[in-house]
Amino acid sequence: MRKKLKDLCPILVNRKGPILLHNARPHVSQIIVQKLDELGYETLPRPPYSPDLSPTDYHLFNHLKNFLREKNLKTQAAAEIAFEEFIDSRTPEFCNTGIKKLVLRWQKCIESNGSYFDSITSF
Repeated sequence: MRKKLKDLCPILVNRKGPILLHNARPHVSQIIVQKLDELGYETLPRPPYSPDLSPTDYHLFNHLKNFLREKNLKTQAAAEIAFEEFIDSRTPEFCNTGIKKLVLRWQKCIESNGSYFDSITSF
C-alpha cells in the first residue's frame, strides 16, 4: 500500500508516514494497532457517524428518495434505469449546492464543539 501511495501521491509519503482515515470504525485489534505503529502510519480518529455531516445522506439520498417516491421498481434493471434518470436530471449546480451546504454544516458542528444541534432549524 505504501508503494502504491508513493506512486500516486508522493506528498503524503514525505511525511512521517501516511495518514489513514477509516471509512468505518477501524479494527482496534492489538496486532493491527502494533503493525500500523511499526509501519509509522498515523490513524485519524473516526468521529461518530452523523447523517447531518454526510454529503450523500443529507443531500444526494434525500433528493434520490424524493425522485423515486411512488415509483414501482420491480426489477434490478428498472432500479438501475431510474437511478440513471435521476443522475441525468441533476445539474452540476446540484453537487455544488450540496458541497456548500456541507461546509456550513461542518462549521456549525465545529462551533458547537461536536454537541448536538438541530440541523433542520439551523440550515
